[in-house]
Amino acid sequence: MSPYSTDPVVQTAQSAHARLKPVGVREVNLTGGLLAERYRNNIEAGIPAGWTQLWESHTIPNFYVVSGRRAGNVEGPRYIDSDGYKWLEGACWAYARSRDSALKAWIDEFVDVIAAAQEEDGYVNTHFMGERKSLRFTDLNHAHEIYCFGHLTQAAIAHHRVTGEDKLLNVARRFADLLYRLFGPEGKWGACGHPEAEMALVELSRETREPRYLQLASRMIDARGRKPPVLDGSIYLLDHAPFREQKEAVGHAVRALYLYAGAADLYAESGEQALIDTLHTLWQDVFHRKVYVTGGLGARYEGEAFGLPYELPNLRAYAETCAAIAGFMWNWRMLQIEPNAHYADWMEIALYNGILSGVSLDGTRYFYMNPLESRGGYERSAWFGCACCPPNVHRTLAALPGYLYSLSDETVYVHFYASSELRTRLPDGQPVQLQVQTDYPWSGEVLLRPSAGRYRLALRVPGWALGAELRINGKSAEALPGSYAVVQREWQDGDTVELSLPMPIELIRANPRVEDDRSGGAIRRGPVVFCVEQVDAPGVNLLDLYLPQHIGALRAAYEPSLLGGVVTITGSALVDTVAREQQPLYVPASQYTPPRWREVDIRWIPYYAWANRGAGAMKVWLPLP
Repeated sequence: MSPYSTDPVVQTAQSAHARLKPVGVREVNLTGGLLAERYRNNIEAGIPAGWTQLWESHTIPNFYVVSGRRAGNVEGPRYIDSDGYKWLEGACWAYARSRDSALKAWIDEFVDVIAAAQEEDGYVNTHFMGERKSLRFTDLNHAHEIYCFGHLTQAAIAHHRVTGEDKLLNVARRFADLLYRLFGPEGKWGACGHPEAEMALVELSRETREPRYLQLASRMIDARGRKPPVLDGSIYLLDHAPFREQKEAVGHAVRALYLYAGAADLYAESGEQALIDTLHTLWQDVFHRKVYVTGGLGARYEGEAFGLPYELPNLRAYAETCAAIAGFMWNWRMLQIEPNAHYADWMEIALYNGILSGVSLDGTRYFYMNPLESRGGYERSAWFGCACCPPNVHRTLAALPGYLYSLSDETVYVHFYASSELRTRLPDGQPVQLQVQTDYPWSGEVLLRPSAGRYRLALRVPGWALGAELRINGKSAEALPGSYAVVQREWQDGDTVELSLPMPIELIRANPRVEDDRSGGAIRRGPVVFCVEQVDAPGVNLLDLYLPQHIGALRAAYEPSLLGGVVTITGSALVDTVAREQQPLYVPASQYTPPRWREVDIRWIPYYAWANRGAGAMKVWLPLP
């Protein structure tokens, strides 16, 4: 029996330059807590609602039309197939543990009609079949054909790993072979204006052990920034410079982050120093100068783009849900290459804030953008004309069990804390079981019960967890914030590991170069960022609300009947009682009326849960008095 997991999200088990090996989705059972609730809700409500939306949006009917099984016309945008493929990937990860027969029937139906739609040469894209056949690969900048192939391939890999069936994998391979003939070493240079296929091709090479797919992924990364340009030479398409010469995260945020994730996958196989050097440089730029406190990425509506360094507006934050997910994916790949806790820290911030905010508590409505301030009227939608975000949420949440742990030599890495059971084998074949009990992120107390055997546990101590304490059978051990605490011993039945992560209410200040936040602060507790919603500040205009003088007077408490059960923060804040709307917009400083303060009782809720009680105003950052 192979010790390697058979259904990981990203398979680095035999990648020479990845230090960590994956744990399969089926090897982890989420047993309770917030992540288990969001995971189950996604499977029980989100994915079924997505299936309905894929029919109503014409995504699935398009395949029936081009396969000749139904009369009609192909409808929707040129990238519409990708919505279905992302949903399908999520459905497969969900089926890994649920083994739900109704879900499997949906999967089978979709796989069958995709295979029926594929043409003899391997091509399948409903938008460019029939009357548009002559337009194939004539617009690499904007047509999204190779992007759609990427999502098809990731769905096919998930399907193969979870079910053992190869029907969809063969579809993906035939399409990949076509792309290799067109854009491989004997073809012309080519890449997609929207990166995605790079990740998929590396993963397809891992799944099939076919080196040509890895070579094609490398060619597509190398195609960027060439002279004359393969695409349009623009920053928007990340074609402004060769990848290894890109020193700053610019252009369309999701496209950039997918490209970085693909390059990380390529490095894990090739070990090319220039790739990892570029990735480190870009990571520093993104996560030191261009990320929101929520883990959101992409500041500008124009071009859905990264802004300038420290350009992080709150009211006009774009922060697309897909971008938070793409950052999560990139950090996961970097974490497998080198197990540094700061990658997992940012994954966690994104998960509990910028990703979970993208879906309603009932699992069926979605944000495309995730602003950090709203004046009211902004709410989630059941679907979008450009529906990239909903199925991206589906696949990310469905794969959550596969992100909690990794393996290396004789070590089990625990990246994220959730009540769960792990049953796996180390790379040397040794079986390991680990039980985790915690109410994280509401509580920082984590109890782990490892099975007997000689191996190491590496426990992430988040960078924010100052004063963390680690105890092995009651005896203290070192736990440095921002690192992995490694414990090696001959474990016996009944051994316990206790990790205590202090979770005080913290006032977060931004770098002074972030103009929107220069005079304000945000409230965070553990990895969870909090916000004030209008419903929790009745009679107060949030534009007049200021942080309290003393954060220490705020109180955290779990409210089981609110928003599905959340920790809230309550206490006094300050309101400026001057009637500002009756004053001129500008006055000489000598005539300025300073604030007159009144204390009000305010409740802060987790940012991810806002807009579930109406489309009222909201603020993450409040000014200091």
